[in-house]
Amino acid sequence: MVHRELPKHQRDVIVERYQSGEGYKRISKALDIPWNTVKTVIIKWRKCGTTEILPRTGRPSKIDEKTIGKLVREASKRPTATLKELQEFLASTGCVLHATTISHILHMNGLWDRVARRKPFLTNKNIQAWLKFTKTNIKSPKSTWENVLWSDETKVEVFGHNSKRYV
Repeated sequence: MVHRELPKHQRDVIVERYQSGEGYKRISKALDIPWNTVKTVIIKWRKCGTTEILPRTGRPSKIDEKTIGKLVREASKRPTATLKELQEFLASTGCVLHATTISHILHMNGLWDRVARRKPFLTNKNIQAWLKFTKTNIKSPKSTWENVLWSDETKVEVFGHNSKRYV
């Protein structure tokens, strides 16, 4: 079912017919409008004395539909972008929003953050290369092995934490 507001001239016609003595159902059939809608228009006219569209309650949205579309496209295009980066993207378009507001908008559009799958350090290709290297150099002198860098001894995190990455 489609919900829409009636145009002002149609609401005025409903009120004029009601004032001339017609009932809800007769007005409804003549204008092809549900009788409940006719009743609602008349009740509002009695209460407020006007058929104008009155302002809604609550705060208007800070972001319009076009900007929401831009935000959703940007987040889909760059899944590893942080909320801070998306906030800067929106600021460059002229819309300043808080990170939690951006998160709410993404959630309403079905985009949720997840922890990315950890990629193993050794793949089969790496293991095969390592085995080949060891088999060819197994009888090398001790001085050769002193020059080898053993990377499995220490894990150094140079650029932030490697534990979790949200996408």
